[in-house]
Amino acid sequence: MGTIEGNENNPATLKLVLAGKLAKTQYAVKIRGHNEEGQYLPYLALSSEDNIFVPNAAIWFILPPAEELSAKVREVLEMESTVLSPSLALLLGTNLKSEKVKSSVLSALQSLNSTLEGSQFLVQDAITVADVAVFSTLFPIFKAAKLLKEYLGSFPSISKYLNQLELLPEVKDSVAIVFHQKCNIGPVSYQVLFQSSKYLVPQIQSDPKTVNRVDSVEKESPKHEVETVSSEELEAAEKAWKKSPGSLPKLKTPNKVVLPKTGEKNVFITSALPYVNNVPHLGNIIGCVLSADVFARFSRLCNNNTLYICGTDEYGTATETKALEEGLSCQAICDKYFKIHQEIYQWFNISFDSFGRTSTPLQTELAQDLFLQLNHNGFMSTQAVDQLLCEKCNRYLADRFVEGGCPNVGCTYEDARGDQCDGCGKLVNAIELKNPRCKICGSTPKVKSSSQFFIDLPKLEPLLLHWVKNSSPGWSHNAEVIAKAWLKEGLKPRCITRDLHWGVPVPLDGFRNKVFYVWFDAPIGYMSISKAYTKEYEKWWRPAKDTEVKLYQFMAKDNVPFHAILFPAILLGANREYVTVSHIMATEYLNYEEGKFSKSRGIGVFGNDARDTKIPSDVWRFYLLYVRPEAQDASFSWNDLATKNNSELLNNLGNFINRALIFVKNNFNSTIPKLELTSEDYTLLALCTRELKGYIAALDKCKLRDGIRHILAISRHGNQYMQLNQPWVKIKQGEEGKLRGGTVVGVCANLSCLLATLLQPYLPETSEKLKAQLNCEYFVLNPENIEIINLLPTGHSIGEPQPLFTKIEPEVIEEYKKKFAGSQESRKTPPKEIVKPDLCNGDAETLEEAIAKQGLVVRKLKEGGFDKTVWAPEVAKLVALKARLAELTGVVPDKKSSSKKSNATTNNNVQKVANNMPAKSKKKPVNNSN
Repeated sequence: MGTIEGNENNPATLKLVLAGKLAKTQYAVKIRGHNEEGQYLPYLALSSEDNIFVPNAAIWFILPPAEELSAKVREVLEMESTVLSPSLALLLGTNLKSEKVKSSVLSALQSLNSTLEGSQFLVQDAITVADVAVFSTLFPIFKAAKLLKEYLGSFPSISKYLNQLELLPEVKDSVAIVFHQKCNIGPVSYQVLFQSSKYLVPQIQSDPKTVNRVDSVEKESPKHEVETVSSEELEAAEKAWKKSPGSLPKLKTPNKVVLPKTGEKNVFITSALPYVNNVPHLGNIIGCVLSADVFARFSRLCNNNTLYICGTDEYGTATETKALEEGLSCQAICDKYFKIHQEIYQWFNISFDSFGRTSTPLQTELAQDLFLQLNHNGFMSTQAVDQLLCEKCNRYLADRFVEGGCPNVGCTYEDARGDQCDGCGKLVNAIELKNPRCKICGSTPKVKSSSQFFIDLPKLEPLLLHWVKNSSPGWSHNAEVIAKAWLKEGLKPRCITRDLHWGVPVPLDGFRNKVFYVWFDAPIGYMSISKAYTKEYEKWWRPAKDTEVKLYQFMAKDNVPFHAILFPAILLGANREYVTVSHIMATEYLNYEEGKFSKSRGIGVFGNDARDTKIPSDVWRFYLLYVRPEAQDASFSWNDLATKNNSELLNNLGNFINRALIFVKNNFNSTIPKLELTSEDYTLLALCTRELKGYIAALDKCKLRDGIRHILAISRHGNQYMQLNQPWVKIKQGEEGKLRGGTVVGVCANLSCLLATLLQPYLPETSEKLKAQLNCEYFVLNPENIEIINLLPTGHSIGEPQPLFTKIEPEVIEEYKKKFAGSQESRKTPPKEIVKPDLCNGDAETLEEAIAKQGLVVRKLKEGGFDKTVWAPEVAKLVALKARLAELTGVVPDKKSSSKKSNATTNNNVQKVANNMPAKSKKKPVNNSN
């Protein structure tokens, strides 16, 4: 099979030996004394000419993870190879005394400790190469008492993890091979690691003298195991480099109004319209507006005619519910939250061409027009519908006004809404809820019949089947699966009207007191917002026959049915040759730490929370896109946010760019020096051209996570190239050395210029800063001709270099973890005491009213997740009030009935507050409810 060669007492050797043992593969093992001469060690020899010299690439080859785990495993390996291993090699394997490096180690350990809390392994319930790499790197610390106390004393989950792994037979055997009895395990092991590493990548921002021998043991996947380029690639890289920057097409100056043009690529982008019932959280932002923004920015860099629109979804029960909660009119709620959404998206630098709203006359006009057209074409019908009527509130309870147990088999969620269950994610009919309750007053509603309009989806099914077959190849995998599952079950008529007041009125006699249901109304918002943007909006929605428009729609997976089935059904049924979506790009869910984001419950980090931190918006954008849940659910983690910022942005990308530009400033008077490239330089350009091709291919398919990894791979190549060539040494070796050193930093400055453009879709503010530092312009990304030319030729003057990123300290993360724990409600200042002490001396009527108000205070505190120390005193006040009332009336409260009736009293009070009515006392003997 091959041979594992390594030296004794080396954590990197342990990686290969342990991976071989776990893989049950018969690799020969040759262990040398670490002072013996020989190849750079350790490495995996597959044949006389085929060797893998990078340990993490080798262990991936030996013990590849399952495909569904590869992304997560790769993230751990990146952290281990770019932060943990090189930092420990520097810190413990040399005489370097650096608090910065030690802080990087502790930050990485904190992240690992959080990952291991409650878990036996780093990625799944069985060992992977992620565990092999981390265990091997930390093993010398674990076996040296002084180091164990200093580095792992605060991380019990890591210590437990290492202790458990050490007991495995494969680990025992591997340790015995690499660390024999005479080995001095501890700092010496890291000296060996430092001395034996071949690939050197800087991991900290400091003087080159302290970082010019830092290891890099990282490759992203087996395809990068051996970095070789073909003669054709070298020739193409050299030919491209020698082209003049003037040969590139210029970026279009954006028109005030963007319209499609015949013969050009016209890209129309929308993102799911967010409800205005709350502040958007990070899951909402990455699921729609941020993902769409990256693609829109990329499309503009490709010189496509690109229109990106979005807006707030303002009609429906979500708005009415929020209005009741806050005691405002529906319009006032929409105005308030539209402004909040707009400000948050501006802070995140979302580049809408138009950000509108649906509560406009244009929305009413277009929604009514489409309804009448569908009705005229025979795709509408009326049926009597059983609905829930709350007699106490005197209103029908549509979707979000009713809650209860989920009716879907296998789901036990007790707070499902009348339209969807957050527990299982499935759609729900309100009348099917178990033990339904009115959200306003808490009473049990009754079923009553009401006539409603239905869109006849079975009639449209043949059209939809044909359309999905042709359109779905351009969709994300989950969107295609969800749509085809709906079609496989068979479509049924879908109700499109509701007995509500806030919405677009149905324009037919006998139904004018009804409005359109939000799912029918909301997607039409794309059209009304387009019309608000330009009177020529139909050029996008009904283009000329010789003009092609591609419609991209971005959303989370719960919005797929509305965009893959229902909205296309409306457009196809209208028979007006409307543009339909060609690319549905749906994400899975982004979870928060160990739980779920929830707007309705206020769980997670919200847009205004992110804005109020000291963390720049570009860092938020980077991290959300780095963990974008494309193929499976992902999780937001504060520790991981810090780790990715410190390792990828600061130590990899930022360090590479800053070192190159500082070198040009200090040694060449801020001017690109004379460049004479060798085959080594063209090899670097060929490798980076591969990454550029990968970047463009990924973004063209909306694989945004992959795109950002190609950016980081370019800077990683640049870091390796700079470290191996050591320009700070070369410039001291006469004219020939200075020419070589100048060529190296000139090539690195050019890669930085390339990165300025590639970063623009992801980190727009950082990209602008880098553009200013380089004194350059963005260049056009041409998918038909992907190459790297000399963008900064000899004599080009750069601007003033400045660090692009700053470190996020562990104590800052701990502060934010505490600050944003629990729900939004629990983070607020507890409600002020509203029960005055002298109220206990009032009459029965006064006490009754005080009990109702105090019951509301107690309920809000408990539901808001406040600590017992906060709500216990308020409960005591409630008990005191009830005791005093019992004295006056002679009725002793019964605990069981008191508990039930207390909720009823509180709900009744909520109803009265919602109706803006003063609470009135009843003129009758007081019973146990008080």
